Amino acid sequence: MPLLTLLRVGRLYTPAPVDETDILIADGRIAALGRDLAVPEKWPVTLIEAPELTAVPAFIDQHVHVTGGGGEGGCGTRCPEITAHEIVSMGIATVVGVLGTDSISRTPADLLAKVRGLRAEGVCAYMYTGAYRVPPPTLTGDLQRDLAWIPEVIGLGELAISDHRSSQPRQDEIERLVSDVRVGAMLAGKRGICHFHLGDGKRGLEPLRRLLTETEIPADQVIPTHVNRLRSLLEDAANYALTLDACVDVTAFEDAGEGLSAFDAVAFLLERGVPVERITLSSDCNGSLPEFDAKGEYLGMGVARNTALIADWQRLVREQVLPLEQALGLISGNVARVLGLQARKGRLAAGFDADITLLDGELRPQMTFVAGRCLYGAR
Repeated sequence: MPLLTLLRVGRLYTPAPVDETDILIADGRIAALGRDLAVPEKWPVTLIEAPELTAVPAFIDQHVHVTGGGGEGGCGTRCPEITAHEIVSMGIATVVGVLGTDSISRTPADLLAKVRGLRAEGVCAYMYTGAYRVPPPTLTGDLQRDLAWIPEVIGLGELAISDHRSSQPRQDEIERLVSDVRVGAMLAGKRGICHFHLGDGKRGLEPLRRLLTETEIPADQVIPTHVNRLRSLLEDAANYALTLDACVDVTAFEDAGEGLSAFDAVAFLLERGVPVERITLSSDCNGSLPEFDAKGEYLGMGVARNTALIADWQRLVREQVLPLEQALGLISGNVARVLGLQARKGRLAAGFDADITLLDGELRPQMTFVAGRCLYGAR
């Protein structure tokens, strides 16, 4: 495989629109941006010309059930694992794997094995240690050791609160877990976020609001997700983000039910004055979409896909809720910052990972590069 790749496109967003249309890739990273870049004749270089496409930072999905979620209706309702093709075909280069309700038939060790398998196929993959329950299952028996010694572990998640499937953790338990993650992450030089699953329970975001107002934990370490599952919860999330200068993660539900779609939720948050930099989108891909009655009895199950993530994101741009350069932050730059990966991902710039998605005029991913390697749409 040639050591260099020269990519020539029609337009380029870094995420800001720029005049450059050439990207020189070397050893998995962006070596230079420019126009009419030239490489000495005898150098090993692959030239890819796509003048009809637009280059943008590849997408990042911070909430993916890579080993499959589900199980709430018994072993026959376990969701399937995701494939590398399903990831990169949506323009996604980086995923973070999670365990959900089921941390019995699926363990952190299973999750780590799947993450490493995706990496072997070229996808950039990380994971959260833990799952819904408290105490959280770990790889080493200790949260701090997981963060310190396992490179792929970047935080704790998805820890469930305000949900009948959670362990109903006490406030002091939440505070202790987040504190442990913070110290373990400091020792490892990681952000160490705590990714919280929000259910439809009456407490909503109150446990996290108390965490940030009654302790010294900084807001950027705590990320609540599924905040659009109910309109009332989304209103609570807008207040939470504004008063605490915190970030919230919107889920691209295929069927929002009583909640709001990702498109409507982002529009709602922006109307309430939440800065776009404080909003991220994720897919909950290959997680379960269980239905329960008012008594919590299981009714049925669906499987989430990442197609809704891209469709809702495209709609935000098409309907001019956000210009492309700001919308990219929702699934790229903002997510990189939240995860502590902003020094390498979320931008097209010299020295950054060559994670690049090429979009057509309808914002559909046509090619996906991860660390300079074309994993989807090769010409």
